[in-house]
Amino acid sequence: MIWTRTPLRVTLGGGGTDLKSYYQGNGGFIFAMALDKYIHVGAHRPLYDERVVLHGPDAEAAPTSRDIRHKLVRAALTSHGIDDRFEMASLADIVGGTGLGSSSCFLVGLLNALHALKGQSPSPQALAEEACTLEIDVLQQGIGKQDQYMAAFGGLTTLDIAPDGEVRVGSVALDRETEAAFVAHTHIYYTGRRRDAGVILQDQNAAMLGAEAPKHATVAQSLDAIKELGHRILATWRAGDLEGWGGLLHEHWLSKKQLSSKVSWPHIDQLYDHVRANYGVTGGKIIGAGGGGFLMLFTPGPGAELEAYMASCDMPRLHYAISRTGSEVLSAAA
Repeated sequence: MIWTRTPLRVTLGGGGTDLKSYYQGNGGFIFAMALDKYIHVGAHRPLYDERVVLHGPDAEAAPTSRDIRHKLVRAALTSHGIDDRFEMASLADIVGGTGLGSSSCFLVGLLNALHALKGQSPSPQALAEEACTLEIDVLQQGIGKQDQYMAAFGGLTTLDIAPDGEVRVGSVALDRETEAAFVAHTHIYYTGRRRDAGVILQDQNAAMLGAEAPKHATVAQSLDAIKELGHRILATWRAGDLEGWGGLLHEHWLSKKQLSSKVSWPHIDQLYDHVRANYGVTGGKIIGAGGGGFLMLFTPGPGAELEAYMASCDMPRLHYAISRTGSEVLSAAA
């Protein structure tokens, strides 16, 4: 039995520039942090049960891997030549569809477990690219590369994406006091709303794939601005500039809303304006592609009144720390 643990992630800057429709012409840049919130995957090859059995939110059983409805599991097992006699369980600290990269996180954890069953230990780079190949090339999902890389590498990390898709990974080292200050003042709240990231990203991809598309110029300019903001946001974190981070987060919010009408919705727009006016919030954004999930808000003050107000709106705060590692094999019992 193999158990893996793989971290979820929050994008801090550059979100959306990791999609091929953008980086193939401009190159992409992502600055993100892995959270100490995880997806756990257990994998086992039973001796006599020849079925493929999945336990968890998407529980099912089938005669072979080709008959499994779960497309990520089906693709992963097929790529590893596993046709039958396989059992898997998955547990998540946070429900999927909330903007934290859970689908890719699950896939990276599963692939890590499949390698461990074979006695293999792939590098984080190899694991991330394998997941990208399956999701983007094989399954034709309209998503980017950041989720797979953050799941594999973890930490406080930068991704420089070349036009040919090659990803150069960098680690950002802050002193513990500075890092703790950013985490303490950067609140994350659950909106209670879930969504499909692929649906949200359709507008961006459609606009970027053709210069004649109605919103091509607007989306391209917004992504250029978001990439440039990503570099500026990284600089504020390295400098320990909390006030600068809040202001840039607000700029990011305004640029991101130009990508699609589905990024936000009226209730969140009104709430965001309210907390900026009354609770000392200087910047914020919907985490991930948008449309639901978690709302990130930065406040330079103590934040207790903000937390109480958000709780009154049925939006509980997620307390978190930065996960230092990416996907890990926690146990490999025979």
